[in-house]
Amino acid sequence: MSHRFEAKQQFKVFVAPSCRLIPDGENRIPLVRLAWLLNSRGSERVFMKSWYNKNDCEHLSAYHAYYPVPAAAMLWCGVPHDDAQEELDKIIEHPSIRGVFTHPYIPCFEVRCRIIHDAIESKALPSARENGKTVTTEDHVRPERRHVSRANLKAWISKEHPSDMPDFLFDEIERNTHAAFGKDTFLVLQADRDALKARLEKASEAYQTLKKNMDDIVGERESLRAMVEKANTPGERSETTYLNIIGAMLALMLGKSPTGNAQSVFDNQSAIISALLGYYDGKPGIAGRTLEEKFAAGKRSLNAT
Repeated sequence: MSHRFEAKQQFKVFVAPSCRLIPDGENRIPLVRLAWLLNSRGSERVFMKSWYNKNDCEHLSAYHAYYPVPAAAMLWCGVPHDDAQEELDKIIEHPSIRGVFTHPYIPCFEVRCRIIHDAIESKALPSARENGKTVTTEDHVRPERRHVSRANLKAWISKEHPSDMPDFLFDEIERNTHAAFGKDTFLVLQADRDALKARLEKASEAYQTLKKNMDDIVGERESLRAMVEKANTPGERSETTYLNIIGAMLALMLGKSPTGNAQSVFDNQSAIISALLGYYDGKPGIAGRTLEEKFAAGKRSLNAT
């Protein structure tokens, strides 16, 4: 019959006795601190030395941790330490494989349970009992009692499953280090990448500065161009004056004196235009069509004023 993980098999990470904390649910006070509190009374308390009650070996005690197979599988599935026991309370014993459990919402849990047991049975992964002492390859440990140390589990996963390194065993550098190169190579490559990233950021900043300067120059150029065009374009009054002068000179050159004599050698407007093109062709404004338009506009302006 299927049943849940027994309370006596509750998830527990075992650590070295010198740094072990009191059971979960109570204040996590180191045993040396707890003993001092129990034995001290008021004024009888002695001065605590700086190295007393100093519990900074948590990162070291992790190296001596060992896990029941279900706990190791659960952590391998990415379940955080603080949530592991809650999820282990939901597991159900496999109906036909001893030591293997299933979880209703974590499909990979059963798979990793079986993989760990297979590795233990094939002697690829050393195992221990509840005391954490690794047994010899000839010593058989019942599946329900199998435990694996952190060090052995890490070494086995690194070798057999390098693409599936859980963060409870491997740090970021270890998870991102390919088997083809070591940690030192990874650090060098990471430093090169960071340096290139910094250079790229500086280049991007320089580009943005140059772009802003270029935009300012273009804006200033357009402003100057508009000012020049405005200055070169005569106002309405100035244009009327110029047209009146053109119209008057044209009328004078084609007109006759009071005595009936021609006032110039030109008989008509076409002759004037031909003479202008003959002497000044290519100059700005000296073109047949332009001269005809300006002469016509000059006549209209002179007659309108």
